[in-house]
Amino acid sequence: MPEAARNADKSWDVVVIGGGPAGENAAHYAVKDSDRSAVIVEAELLGGECSYWACIPSKALLRPVGLLDDGRAVPGVAQMLSGSLDVEAILTRRDSFVHHHDDSGQVEWANGFGIDVIRGWGRLAGEKAVEVTADDGSTSVLHARRAVIIATGTTAAIPPVPGLREARPWSSRDVTNLREVPGRVAVIGGGVVACESVTWLKGLGAREVTVIVRGGALLSNQEPFAGALMADQFAEHGINVLFDTELQSVRRPGVEDTGVGRIHGGPASISAGGSTFEVDEIVVAAGRKPTTADIGLDSVAVETDSRGFLATDDHMAVNGQRDWLYAIGDACGRALLTHMGKYQGRIAGDVIAARAEGRSTDGARFRDLADHDMVPAVIFSEPQVASVGLTEAAARDKGIDAEALEYELGSIGGAALLRDGYSGHAKLVVDRASDTLVGATFVGPDVGELLHAATTAIVGKVELETLWHAVPSFPTVSEIWLRLLESRG
Repeated sequence: MPEAARNADKSWDVVVIGGGPAGENAAHYAVKDSDRSAVIVEAELLGGECSYWACIPSKALLRPVGLLDDGRAVPGVAQMLSGSLDVEAILTRRDSFVHHHDDSGQVEWANGFGIDVIRGWGRLAGEKAVEVTADDGSTSVLHARRAVIIATGTTAAIPPVPGLREARPWSSRDVTNLREVPGRVAVIGGGVVACESVTWLKGLGAREVTVIVRGGALLSNQEPFAGALMADQFAEHGINVLFDTELQSVRRPGVEDTGVGRIHGGPASISAGGSTFEVDEIVVAAGRKPTTADIGLDSVAVETDSRGFLATDDHMAVNGQRDWLYAIGDACGRALLTHMGKYQGRIAGDVIAARAEGRSTDGARFRDLADHDMVPAVIFSEPQVASVGLTEAAARDKGIDAEALEYELGSIGGAALLRDGYSGHAKLVVDRASDTLVGATFVGPDVGELLHAATTAIVGKVELETLWHAVPSFPTVSEIWLRLLESRG
């Protein structure tokens, strides 16, 4: 079936602007098990940033690095692992996961659920109207009978540093889709993308990695021990982290447009913190900005906040336009995470379906609850960082009488069995008034698998007295739950 719409009158029940995971989910939930119709407008690849340039390729690059690190920490296995990683094989596997940037499978999935796909840049053109500009410059107008959903995501932010943009630095798209590993690389930023990128760049063979951080810590939004343990691990691997350092200027005389993931010309000279050094490539991991500047918001008198995000209610409807306009995923700025965008997409789709069928939307299923201090996230660096809910400091800022329970993960028998020298830390944040968890953070190898139990406890408001009866199996790393509870006394 062709990607062009089946509907000759260019009208659908739901029009989605943006075909990432959030938009796909919203379209699916809005029309499933019904005769309603939906169309997704996407200027690039259906599946979005996550599928081709972020979550999927990054995890494909990180897995071999972590697996080798684990193997080298287990006697009897370590002796077999004296060589280096096969970078070409890793990149080939990575390419298989991103389907060589071919989204035909995603289009087939959408069409299979009765969802049309139209290529082009979508922007609002009045109430329930979306103008689409195709690659050839031609335009058409689509009409939504019930709802328009904005799911336009974000793009990498480039700081306004003299010479930086002109040097054609790598963005997250380049570093996840690298074709060659720079020998000397500077990473700008100290957040999630920076820490994950540093992990695989060093693991895949970069000789010198320098991280330039404006603040005094890595992962500043996490519990302080997370960034500290990350910095220790980086130091062990010979990664140089420059804290409290401003990037002042970049000079790259031999810049070239060599393509995504290839070194963009000759060496670059970086001035930062009063010193100058040379690198083969620069990775900018300094945050994201919402793609909302050119989507026709003025045509429906909608404004963004100062950062460019769209404010929504908990039905994911854009404030002031509750009956037809929704925003989900990165565009609404609630949590810039794929799984949260998909969650918001499910809510928006369910709300649209219920309203179309005259059903109530009062139930919890129709409201975004998780984005209210219950967001889970895993950073797949070495070590992993898994967190959900509030940090201790954030809880106190909200007026919560917070109690912290902490324990060293390396002293857990199940962790010690996983690898020699296992090192990590765990922390629970408890609301004394309700005796329930409001936050949890785990740092260490493979701690991502601990997170869903914490998420369930927080969302379910499970009292700590009840958690005593959730017996962890021995010998697993989950024994940390018992030790944390025991630490309370």
